[in-house]
Amino acid sequence: MRRLRRTPALRSLVRETHLEPGALIYPLFLCPGEGVRKEISSMPGVFNLSIDEAVKEAESCAELGLGGLLLFGLPAEKDEQATGAWAADGIVQQGLRALKSKRSLDSLVMIADVCLCEYTSHGHCGIVARDGEQYEIENDSSVALLAKAAVSLAQAGADIVAPSDMMDGRVEAMRTALDAASCQNTPILSYAAKFASAFYGPFREAADSAPQFGDRRSYQMDGANLREAMREIDQDIAEGADMILMKPAMPYLDVIREARERYDLPLGAYQVSGEYAMLQAAFAKGWLEPERAMMESLLSIRRAGADFIVTYFAKEAARVLG
Repeated sequence: MRRLRRTPALRSLVRETHLEPGALIYPLFLCPGEGVRKEISSMPGVFNLSIDEAVKEAESCAELGLGGLLLFGLPAEKDEQATGAWAADGIVQQGLRALKSKRSLDSLVMIADVCLCEYTSHGHCGIVARDGEQYEIENDSSVALLAKAAVSLAQAGADIVAPSDMMDGRVEAMRTALDAASCQNTPILSYAAKFASAFYGPFREAADSAPQFGDRRSYQMDGANLREAMREIDQDIAEGADMILMKPAMPYLDVIREARERYDLPLGAYQVSGEYAMLQAAFAKGWLEPERAMMESLLSIRRAGADFIVTYFAKEAARVLG
């Protein structure tokens, strides 16, 4: 078998799994202000960006041939009803209008994350009902606001809306609301299997979305459950999801593979903030070779079955891929 490994040209010819810039999605964190480019301490090379800076970042992504952007928002104010998530002048809505006004960015698919955690004063992904020290996340009232947010983002120019909240029934509610608002051509990319993971820590700094009390284990998935993940995907497809997204990626490659073998919808995976931060920490210590480790991590996700990958390495990987 070594005959076909002898030269770079031979290895390239028989390579089974390929990466290309067009299959990489780059997350952007939009914040108020002008000229803001604030590095996230736990995610070297990743920034909170004002809209003018986000446009510049998007232009570099387009030049590199990336497939799209996944947009998150840091509102100026937060409240119990997550008003900024569905307001017409919300930070992501403003960002979408600015990005979509640039013809140079037409090659990028603009994906809007749909969740409430960045916009609620308590940091949970839904509306909270309290009874003394006890609390619960109200599924149905949360779903109503999530559907409202999806419509607002679609009307602002999102090419795809991506619910990441993990409330039951959110996809059906969004599909119904989008269709009623004449946004029937807006696809839904559902975070169909989103696990309650320790690997989200740096993101919560980036998006200022850490829960102020409790945790998200009552609505995000238990990491021990593969069969339940398939039921979650079944439900979202039945409700009208056009695409599915698995999150996190590397600790759940078996889940990505299982989903790929079962479903023929477009399937993506999110190499999340903790995966990125972990590798960056090793790079800083000189423990891993940055380019090789980065590309190997992405190839593992692609090999497991992901058609596209959301990753903070998107720009660096695109430069390597040329």
